[in-house]
Amino acid sequence: MEYVTRIVIIGGGPGGYEAALVAAQLGAEVTVVDCDGLGGASVLTDCVPSKTLIATAEVMTTFDSSYEELGIIVADDTPHIEQAARVVGVDLGKVNRRVKRLALAQSHDITASVTRAGARVLRGRGRLEPNQAPDGSRRVIVRAADGSEETLVADAVLVATGAHPREIPDALPDGERILNWTQVYDLDELPEELIVVGSGVTGAEFAGAYQALGSKVTLVSSRDRVLPGEDPDAAAVLEDVFRRRGMNVMARSRAQSAKRVGDRVEVTLADGRVITGTHCLMAVGSIPNTAGIGLEEAGVRLKESGHIHTDRVSRTSAPGVYAAGDCTGVLALASVAAMQGRIAMYHFLGDAVAPLNLKAVSANVFTDPEIATVGYTQADVDSGKIDARMVKLPLLRNPRAKMQGIRDGFVKLFCRPGTGIVVGGVVVAPRASELIHPISLAVDNSLTVEQIANAFTVYPSLSGSLAEVARQLHSRKTQREA
Repeated sequence: MEYVTRIVIIGGGPGGYEAALVAAQLGAEVTVVDCDGLGGASVLTDCVPSKTLIATAEVMTTFDSSYEELGIIVADDTPHIEQAARVVGVDLGKVNRRVKRLALAQSHDITASVTRAGARVLRGRGRLEPNQAPDGSRRVIVRAADGSEETLVADAVLVATGAHPREIPDALPDGERILNWTQVYDLDELPEELIVVGSGVTGAEFAGAYQALGSKVTLVSSRDRVLPGEDPDAAAVLEDVFRRRGMNVMARSRAQSAKRVGDRVEVTLADGRVITGTHCLMAVGSIPNTAGIGLEEAGVRLKESGHIHTDRVSRTSAPGVYAAGDCTGVLALASVAAMQGRIAMYHFLGDAVAPLNLKAVSANVFTDPEIATVGYTQADVDSGKIDARMVKLPLLRNPRAKMQGIRDGFVKLFCRPGTGIVVGGVVVAPRASELIHPISLAVDNSLTVEQIANAFTVYPSLSGSLAEVARQLHSRKTQREA
């Protein structure tokens, strides 16, 4: 009788379900243990819902900022004295119902794909048994919602348990006025005055989205600027756009507490100032879901933050145990989680595998304009981590941008001196998430600025700016060589 490799995956997010698909395709017997629904936080409460909400906000922003310039006439019965009033509104209850509907549909589609591939989906919470069996196998205890337990035997276990929103003890969410980012989709009415605490990616995305939907937004940032971890030029553009559209951006302002006072919220800052609003969204990071599932007892080494130590093929310190996704703290991106999960299965099941290469990862901040990045950064160049040349080209010069009324944004490329090999890039533009892909291909395949410059682009198009910035880098290289 032919032996079948047994794989148990704890967690059904992108790291878990992508690993399940790969393992099943390679002939393993796969069980996915999940307690919330396949897709995980990425699909159910994070990426898919937030980007669906942002899609509505994007339409609102495009209309508000461009309709007059593009010559669009809006027929409106607003009395003349109130003509400056907003002529387009949003039904947040309807928006959020759509958000939840799409998230559930995506989760169901993923479940269907995984089960169709031959994997078993088991509803419950998984916990690793401390000891590895003499034959090298591991045991996972699955506890269902009704309290019943089932023991699974695995030749390899993948931990892909994700993370949950971090909370400040004096600003605990109540799900009504003080919210974390998983709770905003229960709102039926648009917050009149929203305080967003945290200016990282999550805070910036929600602040921009709710401002576009019609909320009066105050963004509380403990750092010098919005998006402190992103390209400084890109962050400066976004902060300027936020302020220009009426957002109150409070830099170097750390929130200490938040409390309800009637139908309002008071947020107290570390310097004693108090700001008020109708709602408060806490976006102050996340905590890995690694407690209480037997990891350390099983020999899995954790970082001080609670994240799981992994190598570039997703192995943990415990034999036969792999990890993927936000619980590893590598990069909190669905694409990275999925790649970690796939790499883990390729590695354990003996297929060809390339270790995780973070310098080939493209990422996007879904603000308006979007900020997309790949490869080495401005900080890497400034710190001397890599020797690279840079050219930045404003989108204002692009003919398609002019036609569409796009004023903000740029394309920035980094290349190695001498060879001209592209090592990184930044795009700040509407749908930058789509425009970054050619740069990602260049970085991943060590293409040169000359190769990008010589490739045809459509005229007029925003992608024409990618070729133009490459031409400028190439011409500077040629001039120096001459």
